[in-house]
Amino acid sequence: MPEQLTLDSIRVDFPAAPQHVPKDRIVDLNFAMGNVPNDLIDPYEPFEWLAGPEIPRLLYNIPNQSGLGAVTGSSAGNWVVTHYEDIDRVYTDNAHFSNKGAAEFQRLIGETFRSIPLGVDPPEHSKYRMFLVPYFSPARISRDLEPRIREVVVEMIESFAQKGEVDVAWDFGRVYPVRIFMGLMGFPPAMFEQFLDWEWDIRHSGSLEKMQAALRGVLEFLRRFMAEKEKNPDEFLTSSIVNGHIQGQKLTEEEKIGIVWFLWLGGLDTVAATISQMFRRMALQPEIQRQLRFHPELTNGAVEEFLRTQPILSSSRSAVKDFEWHGVQIKAGEGFSCLNPAGNFDSARFAEPRVFDPARTGNRHFTFVGGVHACLGAHLARRELRVLLDEWFARIPEFRVKPGADTAVFPGLLSIRNLPLVWEPAG
Repeated sequence: MPEQLTLDSIRVDFPAAPQHVPKDRIVDLNFAMGNVPNDLIDPYEPFEWLAGPEIPRLLYNIPNQSGLGAVTGSSAGNWVVTHYEDIDRVYTDNAHFSNKGAAEFQRLIGETFRSIPLGVDPPEHSKYRMFLVPYFSPARISRDLEPRIREVVVEMIESFAQKGEVDVAWDFGRVYPVRIFMGLMGFPPAMFEQFLDWEWDIRHSGSLEKMQAALRGVLEFLRRFMAEKEKNPDEFLTSSIVNGHIQGQKLTEEEKIGIVWFLWLGGLDTVAATISQMFRRMALQPEIQRQLRFHPELTNGAVEEFLRTQPILSSSRSAVKDFEWHGVQIKAGEGFSCLNPAGNFDSARFAEPRVFDPARTGNRHFTFVGGVHACLGAHLARRELRVLLDEWFARIPEFRVKPGADTAVFPGLLSIRNLPLVWEPAG
């Protein structure tokens, strides 16, 4: 990635662009989609300028040849919004922007069920959201999940505290939130490594063959597991879904698999990526860990700042109908990407956006997206991160990256595979 990017440096020719797209809006923004690593303390720093006042409010990005577009043979570009105000509109204006068809990797193997509720638009969306929200409410998390979250965190930290070293990405961040998720769903712990292998192949392999094999594997497992829970219900979420009712009606088979599949896909690596980047930032910027260690009252605010400054996903929508926006003609069906790594640093919304400020107020970032499709597990993710910081600082002294370790990071969901940290054990 070039060190000094400008609008002129990312403009490209794309003859396949629709005729109504202004030529000066066509750019290559694929460097900002989390596929290019860097070694900056703040790995999202290269994207802040895209929310600047000199940047047009609508850009048109050429197809990504290294991601799912390359795998599926997609040749279409899409609109990109980079300013906070515009991202907010795309997420909240359901009359103009749709999330229909989101996260439907399953179509690669001929499946026709929807990813529910993410890939369903209002007003139908609300009935699915209402069905699931009680299982992820703050009250439910405090009562039913936090004791288990704390138990897992303490057990894991104490297993390596006296060793003075841990690979916080592979041995901790990759494991901790997935253990919580699997416990919530009632999945067998023995499936842990297989789940992560399937998820990696689906999201990150870039191989159609691997994606299809993983999709067949996970959907076969999920359907078999769901059938077992229909015969033998238990207290876990999968059982509640497959034996549940919406508006007095038992869920259809497509609704059941659509919900369980979506939760499976979303529950495996988002918090893991956040944890890895959070500890990398504290290791490279030790004043943050000192501040939080001696001022635990800042923990909640610090979690929000870690989330704001680590927007690991940029969500997409599509235009519902033809309309004009910022002087540009939009056509029904055209795609939109909301570049959260720019919007979360928009100086028109956040004072001194590059400063990590755990006392920041009004921190309404887009890391959990926004509008009706805001992340269903946001409360759970926040609680996992808060409990983690509480218990970590109670047991681990000041830490640093192990000398010689690679600290490069993909500023996105791909994130960090390995990050060894070291410290001087107590005593």
